[in-house]
Amino acid sequence: MSSESYQQIYTVVSMIPKGKIATYGQVAELAGLPRQARLVGYALNSLPKGSRIPWQRVINAQGKVSLRSEGGDSDNRQAKLLKREGVRFNQRGAIDLNEYRWQPG
Repeated sequence: MSSESYQQIYTVVSMIPKGKIATYGQVAELAGLPRQARLVGYALNSLPKGSRIPWQRVINAQGKVSLRSEGGDSDNRQAKLLKREGVRFNQRGAIDLNEYRWQPG
């Protein structure tokens, strides 16, 4: 996909405030890329190390951290970063979308 699409995604993700989350699908919709949730995942996965874009604030539609295909510690890191921002997970490892979902505007 074009770098323009990635830039639209990064712009939306940069607007998500601390302590709030958005789903991949929500970010795609707000970026003008409906039904492109997977593209959001690709864009966030391609961020350079040390990027200031708050990638950790984007989760799946079930309110969970999406597992990375390569595994590793990145999933745990995402949960830790969100917890540090005050986001709480329930016993099933999910975030209450009604409480924490970002509502722009």
